[in-house]
Amino acid sequence: MKKILVLSDTHGYIDDRILDFAKNSDEVWHVGDFGSIEVLEKLEKTSFFRGVYGNIDNYSIRKSLSEYEIFEVEKLKVLLIHIAGNSKNLSSKVENLISYHKP
Repeated sequence: MKKILVLSDTHGYIDDRILDFAKNSDEVWHVGDFGSIEVLEKLEKTSFFRGVYGNIDNYSIRKSLSEYEIFEVEKLKVLLIHIAGNSKNLSSKVENLISYHKP
């Protein structure tokens, strides 16, 4: 079974303790609001990395990442997306993404 570190909303801050957890994980998933490209770059160097941008992330992060990612890990289908805004809009958006990506 894989060890996965899931993060979000780091807002430009990442300390050595979080990086230690990342180094001891098989994968790191960050679900947006990195706050700085340096946080993204540090995480990409620690472990296998997956991530999506959040609503506060600037152009340099948005050009490196997608708004969402859908993938499978150990027979589990995963949707990474940053939750921000109206929950009604998010629910329909997630439903549309899942429907679109059905096999």
